Amino acid sequence: VQLQAYGGGLVQAGGSLRLSCAASGRIISSYPMGWFRQFPGKEREFVAAISMSGSITYYADSVKGRFTISRDNAKNTVYLQMNSLKPEDTAVYYCASKRGMNNWSATLIAYWGQGTLVTVSS
Repeated sequence: VQLQAYGGGLVQAGGSLRLSCAASGRIISSYPMGWFRQFPGKEREFVAAISMSGSITYYADSVKGRFTISRDNAKNTVYLQMNSLKPEDTAVYYCASKRGMNNWSATLIAYWGQGTLVTVSS
């Protein structure tokens, strides 16, 4: 199973980016999917998650109302639309998958994608 995240880049504060996570096999449609981010010197933190059907979503308080997670199972792709970006959103973003929608601790993740760097300039 491979997850590949892309779409990061440099954006000014207040701008938008959309991250994508493409998966090999049927991982996208078979598991809930999530996004994490990691600041320098810090552990990965939860950003957002979406259920297999897309009917349930969870967000970290720090991104609620600004970020939207979605999925297209036919395309084996999960997205993270990031609006109203702030300099403090600067981090490496990772897509992830696990069984079950409860407890999105990084220690429970079954599969990680490689990170994509998002840099928000002030």
